[in-house]
Amino acid sequence: RSPIDEYTRSVLSLEGDAANGRSIFVMNCVPCHGEWADGEVGPSLHGVARHKSKQQLIHQIVSGETPPMPKFQADPQKMADLLEYLDKL
Repeated sequence: RSPIDEYTRSVLSLEGDAANGRSIFVMNCVPCHGEWADGEVGPSLHGVARHKSKQQLIHQIVSGETPPMPKFQADPQKMADLLEYLDKL
């Protein structure tokens, strides 16, 4: 397992807000994952938090390692909010 970087550590130290996370999702993720995260260009995200840890999700979102997923690094609170929203799917 890779060590946790400072950005990930800061995100994991925060409490997320799912309603704010929904807004972030709508602004940034809907074109590929669909309005309700059912999948379009990108896969459905329902249940993703049961299959990937928060650390794995952060890496997936910020790395850009799975094209066509772009690199997306929000400030730590916004990322915590987005993770909280994904956790509810």
